[in-house]
Amino acid sequence: MITQLKGRLVEKNPTHIVVDCNGVGYLLHISLHTYEQLTSDELLTVFTHLSIKEDAHTLYGFVTKVEREIFRLLISVSGVGPSIARTMLSSMTSEEIQQAIASGNVALIQSVKGIGAKTAQRLILDLKDKILKTYELEELPSLQHNTNKEEALSALEVLGFARKISEKVLDKILKVEPDLSVEILIKKALKSF
Repeated sequence: MITQLKGRLVEKNPTHIVVDCNGVGYLLHISLHTYEQLTSDELLTVFTHLSIKEDAHTLYGFVTKVEREIFRLLISVSGVGPSIARTMLSSMTSEEIQQAIASGNVALIQSVKGIGAKTAQRLILDLKDKILKTYELEELPSLQHNTNKEEALSALEVLGFARKISEKVLDKILKVEPDLSVEILIKKALKSF
């Protein structure tokens, strides 16, 4: 199994990156949290999870081991696949997910697209003890970077949202707060659907 890649960042998008490792380019699906943490350094190390299905081998990349472990915990729950886990990690930080599960906050977990009440409850039931035993819970400061609406729109499309609806939601958010980063913009949009 591929557990980590060290190489040169060739391409960076809100939903995926390409890392060149000695001439081989690896496509890694990433969360918005990983996207915002990646620097433009020549060399980088990305922690990975390889998802093998009947019709595809998909590589997911994470900037920290904690985020990768949270991803693995999420996909271990029945009804939560890699796509929903990535959407969850894009909507909330690893720490926020841990806090929501540890505190039993069904409403917050359910606010993520693709997660209903039963799945949210199952997440809490299955993972609460593991989260409390394994991780220390801390709050992270909010992040601010300047990006544009098109990147956010593109990312939302990749995550499965219709372009017209996404555009309306983004316009509504940008009227109130015009200087949001692409990451924050997408997170707010995900909570608005």
